[in-house]
Amino acid sequence: MLSACGSGADAPSGAGPAPLVKVAQPAPHVFVDVIEAVGTARANEQVTIASPVAERVEKLLFDDGDFVRSGQLIATLDQAQEQAALQSAMAQEELARTQLERIQSLFDRGFATQAQLDQQVAQAAQARANADDARARIADRTIRAPLTGAVSLRTISPGTIVSVGDAIATVSDLSRIKLDFSVPETALGSLRAGQPITVTSAAFPGETFTGTVSVIDPVIDPATRALLVRAILPNPGARLKPGMLLEVAVQSARRSALAVPELSIVGEGQDRFVYVVGADGKVKRTNVQTGMRDNGVIEIIGLAPTNRVVTEGVIKVADGIEVQIEGDSQGRAG
Repeated sequence: MLSACGSGADAPSGAGPAPLVKVAQPAPHVFVDVIEAVGTARANEQVTIASPVAERVEKLLFDDGDFVRSGQLIATLDQAQEQAALQSAMAQEELARTQLERIQSLFDRGFATQAQLDQQVAQAAQARANADDARARIADRTIRAPLTGAVSLRTISPGTIVSVGDAIATVSDLSRIKLDFSVPETALGSLRAGQPITVTSAAFPGETFTGTVSVIDPVIDPATRALLVRAILPNPGARLKPGMLLEVAVQSARRSALAVPELSIVGEGQDRFVYVVGADGKVKRTNVQTGMRDNGVIEIIGLAPTNRVVTEGVIKVADGIEVQIEGDSQGRAG
């Protein structure tokens, strides 16, 4: 009785018909190495316009979120005193110019000395400088957009007294986005300017944005052993906003490697193995190393291209048992 029980346990293949399985040979597959990171979006250009003088705001010529052109007038500060000073300076300039012409005429006829001419030249130059100074002080009170873009929400109103350095508006060029993200120093050899990237955002589920690597920071942070990478993304419609958190995938390299369907891989702790069908129809457990996954296949190391790997019916087989291969005429006959 003991002998009979032992015989049945040692011969699982005799307990019933051989299990039917599907097999496939490892095939070359193109894998793309990807570096994943998280980055922060920044405007292509962004300027906070601050008041250069302490003065009262006279007019604000923009609304919240307006689109403005470079050089467009967006605010004026009170400039009554400066306008009066300019009128006085222009009058003095005209008087000095007339006096200079008169002295020059007298000098040419020998009725004025060189000293008188030099003095009048200096006075005319001083009058022009005074007029230019008045114009500059008026320009400081005339606020124009330094670039083309969208204006931020207003935080001041006409009549507000602003101090030197107080923000009047922020103008952002959102025609494209600068995306800064950190990668470990080990990825440095896989990065280069011009590499394509794909970006996703929680604000737009299921949508992907594309761009390219622009600049790689030449300095590595000694504390984190990471380096900063900047990418450029086109931003039609200004959908991406500065400050957004974006997930980045950088396609670093393309390579061809043997691959098998993911369902053929069996895990046991840290080990990975497959079942290979031999010429005698029996399966053999074979340890392998796995790599990248892509569209249902997985990179495999440790197999030959001619090996027949069990891809379906893996749970029905064990090391050393005989199997039937689906589609094999001899297996069907058996």
